[in-house]
Amino acid sequence: MGPLISCDDQPVTSSPQPPIEPTDPDGHTGHAGHAHAEPGHPSGHAPGHSSGHSHGHSHSHGPAAPVSKHLRKVIAAVLIPFAAAVVIGMAVLWPGGAPGHERSGVGFDRQTQQGKVVSLQQVDCKSVNVAQVPPTGDTSTPEGREALAAQTGECKKATVEVGTGPDKGREFVEIVQPGAPRQLADGQEVVVAYAPDAPRDLQYSVIDVNRKFPMAVLAGIFALAVVLVGRMRGVFALVALAVSFAVLTLFILPAILQGSNPLVVAVVGASAIMLIALYMCHGLTARTSVAVLGTIVSLVLIGVLGSVFIDWAFLSGNTDDNTGLIHGLYPNIDMSGLLLAGVIIGSLGVLDDVTVTQTSAVWELRQADPSMGPRELYRAGIRIGRDHIASVVNTLVLAYAGAALPLLLLFSIANSSMGSVANSELVAEEIVRTLVGSIGLVASVPVTTALAALVVSADRAETPAAAAAAGPQRGGRGRRRKR
Repeated sequence: MGPLISCDDQPVTSSPQPPIEPTDPDGHTGHAGHAHAEPGHPSGHAPGHSSGHSHGHSHSHGPAAPVSKHLRKVIAAVLIPFAAAVVIGMAVLWPGGAPGHERSGVGFDRQTQQGKVVSLQQVDCKSVNVAQVPPTGDTSTPEGREALAAQTGECKKATVEVGTGPDKGREFVEIVQPGAPRQLADGQEVVVAYAPDAPRDLQYSVIDVNRKFPMAVLAGIFALAVVLVGRMRGVFALVALAVSFAVLTLFILPAILQGSNPLVVAVVGASAIMLIALYMCHGLTARTSVAVLGTIVSLVLIGVLGSVFIDWAFLSGNTDDNTGLIHGLYPNIDMSGLLLAGVIIGSLGVLDDVTVTQTSAVWELRQADPSMGPRELYRAGIRIGRDHIASVVNTLVLAYAGAALPLLLLFSIANSSMGSVANSELVAEEIVRTLVGSIGLVASVPVTTALAALVVSADRAETPAAAAAAGPQRGGRGRRRKR
C-alpha cells in the first residue's frame, strides 16, 4: 500500500553485511562505501574495495544524490504557490461546523441513544398480533407467505433498557419476528431511536446493534499490524490517516453542508490531504515533490473528465434514499457536484500509491545506473508502471463491483439485459466513477514517470561533485566522512 512504501532516499541494497553505524533520523545508515559489481563493470572487487574508481560504485549503498539547488528552486516555485492556494482556500471555505436543522426522524436523521436487552422471552406471534394474512387470503405473494409464517411462528419479546440520554433507565418492549434479518440476544448492546412526537409507548425502538467494541478491536489490530511492519513509517502513515479523516470530517463535509460548491471543496480538501499525507509519510524530499506533481496533474484530469461525463450522461447524483434525504434536508446542495467530489476524493488514495511507487522506481533505477538518460529511465520506469496499471485498475473495478453487489443481484433476478443495467442511473454512476478514476490512474503512470526521469536526469552533471563532496571512502565497512 502507498503509505507503507519506504519514502526516504535510501536505495535497496544487496549487501549481506549489516550496518554498524547508527541510523540518522531519516533512516539512512552511515555506511556508503561498499562497492560491488554492476552491469558493465568488472566483477572482481571485494566489498569495501577502495581503488581509484571505487567512487563510481558508492552510489549503490548510500542515500540518493540530492537534486540540484536549481531544481529544488523550480520545484519549490511550483509547489509553494500551490500549497499557499490550498491554505487560502481552506481559510476562505472553512465552515466552522455543520449547520443545525430540525430533525426529520427519517433514516439517519433520527435522535438515537444507547440501550441494552435486559430480558428476552419466546412468545406466540399471534398473541402479540405482529402480522396478519392479507385480507384477500392470497399467500402466493412473498408478503403473504411472510405474514402467514410470522403469524404461526414464535416471536421474541425483548425488554430493552435505555442507557443514555434524559430517559436513562427507562424500559420498553421490542417484538422481533422470526424472519427478521436482525435478531436480538439477552444482554446485547443495541442502538435505539427516539421519536419525541410519538405516543409514549412507541417513542423508543431498536434500529441497530452496537458494534463499537468489535470495530475498535479490528482498528487496533490494523494499527498494530501497520506499526509492526512499517515501524516509524507505519506510525507516520497512521498519523497521516488521522489527519486525512480530520480534514474530511471537519472541513469537507461541513463546508458542503454550508452550501459551498462541492467540487471546489473537494479539490481544496483533497489537495490538503495529499500534501499533508505524502510529505508526512514520505518526507520533505524532491522525490515526494515529484509524486505530488504527478498526483496534481492526474487529479486535474479526473476532475475534467468527471465533470464532462457526469453532465453528458445527465447524472443527478440523487439515486437512493440517502441522497434523497440529503437533498430534502439541504436542497441547495448541488448533488451532481457532490457526485464529482466523491469521484475525486475516492481516486486520491490509489493515486498516491501509484505516483509514489513510480517516482521511487525511477529514483532507484537512476541509483542503479547513473549513466541512464531520461529516455532510458522513462522506458524502464514505464515497464514497471504497466504491471502496476493492470493490478490497480482491476482492484478499482472489483472494489466498486463489490460495493454494488446487492444491486447487481437485483438486476440479475429481474433478468435485465446488460444494456438496461448499465443505463440505469444507479449503475451508470458507478461506471462513470470507475472509468474516470481508472483513466486518471492510468495517466498518472506516464506523467509521474516522465517527471521523475526529467528531474533525476537533470542532475547528472552534479553527481561527480556530490560524490567528491562526500569525502574519501574507507576500506571494508566504510562510512562517509561527516562535514
